[in-house]
Amino acid sequence: MRVAAISLAFCAAVLGGCSGGSGAAGGGGLVSTPAAPVTQDCSGSCASPTSFLTVSQVQGVIARAVAEAQARNQRATIAVVDRVGNVLAVFVMNGAPSTVTIRSTSGSARIDGGLENVEVVPATMAAIAKAVTGAYLSSEGNAFSTRTASQIVQAHFNPGESLSPGGPLFGVQFSQLPCSDLSSRFGTAAGDTGPKRSPLGLSADPGGLPLYLDGTPVGGVGIVADGLYGLDANIFDKDIDLDEAIAVAASYGLGAPLDRRADRITADGKTLRFTDLETSDLVSNPVSPPAYASLEGGVGKLVAVTGYAAAQIRAGVAFGSSASGIRADSKDFAGLDAFVLVDAANVERYRPRAGSEAAGALTESEVRAILSSAMRTANRARAQIRRPLGTPARVTASVVDSAGNILGIVRTRDAPVFGVDVSLQKARTAEFFSNPVAATAVAAMPNVVHLDRTLKVLRSEPLSQFVTASRSLLGVPTAFGDGQYAFSARAIGNLARPNYPDGVDGNLNGSLARKAGQWSPFNTGFQLDLIHNALIQHIAYVAGLAPEVPQNCTAISGFDSGFTRSTPLSYVANGIQIFPGGVPIYRNDKLVGAIGVSGDGVDQDDMIAFLGLADAGLSTSGVSNAPSAKRADQLVPAGSRLRYVSCPQAPFIDSGEQEPCNGR
Repeated sequence: MRVAAISLAFCAAVLGGCSGGSGAAGGGGLVSTPAAPVTQDCSGSCASPTSFLTVSQVQGVIARAVAEAQARNQRATIAVVDRVGNVLAVFVMNGAPSTVTIRSTSGSARIDGGLENVEVVPATMAAIAKAVTGAYLSSEGNAFSTRTASQIVQAHFNPGESLSPGGPLFGVQFSQLPCSDLSSRFGTAAGDTGPKRSPLGLSADPGGLPLYLDGTPVGGVGIVADGLYGLDANIFDKDIDLDEAIAVAASYGLGAPLDRRADRITADGKTLRFTDLETSDLVSNPVSPPAYASLEGGVGKLVAVTGYAAAQIRAGVAFGSSASGIRADSKDFAGLDAFVLVDAANVERYRPRAGSEAAGALTESEVRAILSSAMRTANRARAQIRRPLGTPARVTASVVDSAGNILGIVRTRDAPVFGVDVSLQKARTAEFFSNPVAATAVAAMPNVVHLDRTLKVLRSEPLSQFVTASRSLLGVPTAFGDGQYAFSARAIGNLARPNYPDGVDGNLNGSLARKAGQWSPFNTGFQLDLIHNALIQHIAYVAGLAPEVPQNCTAISGFDSGFTRSTPLSYVANGIQIFPGGVPIYRNDKLVGAIGVSGDGVDQDDMIAFLGLADAGLSTSGVSNAPSAKRADQLVPAGSRLRYVSCPQAPFIDSGEQEPCNGR
């Protein structure tokens, strides 16, 4: 299909004329009988067969959202999901913006490329992404919102603080991708089993909140009313954000326990943000919303979203049940309180298995030993971003072979759902960049095609430019092409920051990142460019204008050539991740795979991956971490040494050991 034809079709289908999104925040008010969320004493074991959203509860969420939107004279799109990402309802008020514009800047500042300023994204996609984010980032030990996500994915932590490193989950927005080979899809044989994909990855735009019942998360709500899909670039003030105000009203009675909210949790000594307003800032009274039956037809309607939901309200599934796709293990990890992923027939999806290498491949028993060791380490480790203090880390661990094939995935109790896909991304990142085939594989990929707001092609760029830049910065002419160095997810993250070293404004950009001034969370560099064409294809699919994106995020041509497909990469089928928690696995000096960990703090993730491998008891077979001489921390680009792993001090609940990773 020609570019002009697709552009016109987009405009006709979702814009009615390619104009920008609408929106403005409403005023404030006072709820007559506000009620604070109840504090619950849950720490991972409260979920039960009755922990799910009912149809009437979903109706209540929608009714409260509609009442607040009407009180502000606004119109909204409202999405509700369960804890594993099943879309339970999408309700669109009459006159709500049909699309959003993706933008991280304000005023005259402008970034061209990536997803910046694309203004034809269906609002339903944005609302679902916000709801999924609230659900996936939260657990019984922490409640995070899309505002929390905004704080932890930007170039500085906190945003606006110069000479501070990037956010602790820098890059997590490009996880749970719609093209992931791990995530389940609506309308397939997978049924209700999760984790389900997100249409735009994770969201940093305020207006997505988790939903709780009796102290356990049961889903999330996402709101789009202002026509923009962005972030909070200044956390030093408080905003009355329209989307967030409606979400706060929607979550009333199902709100997060106060002592689990992000504003009760610190990272790197900094308090996280949950919302910028409370029930006292609402204009409507969420205690007495209108009856849902009065809304259908007159105020708005339920809509179907291609690839995600039918035009109906449905109940959620109970997390921890086989129907949810995540349940307790009964076969491989005895005594470790482990949980596994299952399909609709309750069959485990990723039991330990052997690698695919012709020689030296990890055996099934070795994979089981590595994952078991990671679970033991996690159960001893003190979580960073979870309450009550002193709780064990809750994480997901994934092991892949040197071709990126999944050899096993296991979780500890109540680990946040986002960590499933992210742990796999981290493992694949460490495996791919440590692999001698990486440079050749990147060079074979189609160009990334960047678009302007009207879908006109801005430029077409080869992904190999990032390999060339890395070779120059590292001073290694064969980097990513000879397997000489072992790269961890942390090391790759160092190279994927808009300044190198991380946080030092005015320095050159990292070799895998866009330059400062053109970098944004919606235009990161290699991480986004690798999967950009697939993401654009999926937006076109939801709008009814292109085929569905395959379950592999690579090797898709651009918008200008109709999204044709060449040979995909198994190495990074669900994209890469650029924050810590993944290390390659070696048998002596031969790469045979990688382990990725994601859950309760990036230094904890690093430690659990690194020590889980080191303490797996496989030294007699030569399986362990990369030899010290091969590790990327031997490299000192631009006078600043790359990092390999960073383990927290005194990290264990049951021991006073200070530096467990030293000398390993």
